[in-house]
Amino acid sequence: MNFPFFIAKRYFIAKKSQNVINIITKIAITGVAIGTMALIVVLSAFNGIEDLVLSLFNSFDPQIRITVKEGKTFDASSSVFYDIKKMDGIAHFTEVLEENVLLKYKDKQTISIIKGVSSEFIPMNRMDTMITDGEFVLNYDSVDYTVLGQGIAYNLGVNLLNYTEPIQVYAPKRSKKTSMNPEDAFKNLSILPSGTFSIQHDFDSKYIIVPLTFARELLDYSNQVTAVEISLTQNTNTKEIQNKIQSLLGENFEVKDRYQQHDFLYKIMKSEKWAVFLILSFILIIATFNVIGSLTMLIIDKKKDLKILWNMGASTSLIRKIFFIEGLFISLSGAVIGLVAGLLVCLAQIHFKIITLQGSFVMEAYPIKLEVTDFVLVLLTVFIIGAFAAWLPAKQITQKHLPMKE
Repeated sequence: MNFPFFIAKRYFIAKKSQNVINIITKIAITGVAIGTMALIVVLSAFNGIEDLVLSLFNSFDPQIRITVKEGKTFDASSSVFYDIKKMDGIAHFTEVLEENVLLKYKDKQTISIIKGVSSEFIPMNRMDTMITDGEFVLNYDSVDYTVLGQGIAYNLGVNLLNYTEPIQVYAPKRSKKTSMNPEDAFKNLSILPSGTFSIQHDFDSKYIIVPLTFARELLDYSNQVTAVEISLTQNTNTKEIQNKIQSLLGENFEVKDRYQQHDFLYKIMKSEKWAVFLILSFILIIATFNVIGSLTMLIIDKKKDLKILWNMGASTSLIRKIFFIEGLFISLSGAVIGLVAGLLVCLAQIHFKIITLQGSFVMEAYPIKLEVTDFVLVLLTVFIIGAFAAWLPAKQITQKHLPMKE
């Protein structure tokens, strides 16, 4: 067994002559353990939030979305889009037409985004799991229906059981003719509500989903769309399909995956996670000052042992190594305890839902997601901080007690 490691292990396990050293050592281990546990719990909580946001957005956002770089609409009936639709790995191909409209229901009105979708939108998305009232029905018995965001339904006071009161949808006419009557500048169609959905506030308060034919009739379009949304078959490489589609369409189109569709949001979430990680790391650094104190007290307590080791031929670097390893023992033991405690806390939240969220139909309890990379990162962080905390007293204090020559 390595001699410095053996002596350091003996110092770590054995009871010190001064009880205060034992107390300081326990405080140091506890401080590192609490800091480590906090890092694991917080990082796992951020993973859970990110996973939840992704799952919510995935019910509305496609795996791949095609839009035109210049202008608003394009013709998706061309041969190149037919080739994309028949491409291997493509599960669903949905044409989408979006535009700002005015909604009026009884005496209330609000601005919304109408999203006209083709028939493959329903099997492509998981919108049926986001329905809070009614059903996800866009067409039944040749009658068009709309599914409203919960925020819009609330603002309009929509009653899904009232089949005699449709929602009036107004959109500006694309005709260049002018009129003295403001109402002539808008085209109006009526549609019955079939249900409401709730995903995220930005969606709930903006979108209503209608059949593509209804949207085209309202907006005076024939084959034009504002986007094409695509879902892929299982085990399909999204990046590979994305690059193939981009090469077929050329530079006039943008082909984005789910992360690129909300690039700013995901960057914010990542930056928040690492900002909190850095803050807790600073707290962990403060906690490791106890390791410095514990080692300093131990070196003072072991003056006689140091002289004996020196007289037996031990070099200064070897003695420093003993106390450096001792400091690592303190830090890593606290880290292991903290990792286990953090794991248990996370598992308890996952299985027993200790912290619940009242009034949320999306999730019953605060989301937690464990990732192995977080455990490795935290352990590495504690090791680096602990190594510095162990090196500092071993380097400085031993110089006061031993000759400088090796």
